[in-house]
Amino acid sequence: MLTPAQANSYFFWKLPAAWWTGVRVTALDLESCTTQVRYQWINQNPFRSMFWAVQGMAAEIATGMLLSNMFKAAQLETSMLVIANEATFTKKAVGRIRFSCTQVAAITTVIEQLKSSSSPQTLWLSAEGVDEQGDVVASFKFHWSFKKRNHGNTI
Repeated sequence: MLTPAQANSYFFWKLPAAWWTGVRVTALDLESCTTQVRYQWINQNPFRSMFWAVQGMAAEIATGMLLSNMFKAAQLETSMLVIANEATFTKKAVGRIRFSCTQVAAITTVIEQLKSSSSPQTLWLSAEGVDEQGDVVASFKFHWSFKKRNHGNTI
């Protein structure tokens, strides 16, 4: 399994936009993933709040890292891709915003389907952004697509 420190190091090298705008994984295991990002000059919009795309990166990472850890624990190699997303914003995002994904049961179902079939699978996962007062500032949904990788001989 990946730890928050390993995930954050990975983002420094492979997703620098998330790193430089302050997105960090703060908790990661087989039950949930939590990310956080703090409103600051580098991630602001003209309306004195956090740019929506920065919130989207934090939310997507919360869903994607939980998926990655669960696939790794199941010893299942897959290719993953977001094929659609939806977002709702309910309050200005200022201060520290935390996004969490805990949809373990849904991911477990997809893992079982991928293990028993060679056909691609899809799944909607969500992450809510909560500010320091406990108010929801944004809700994101990501439609993930998965395909099992075959490492066998194709001849």
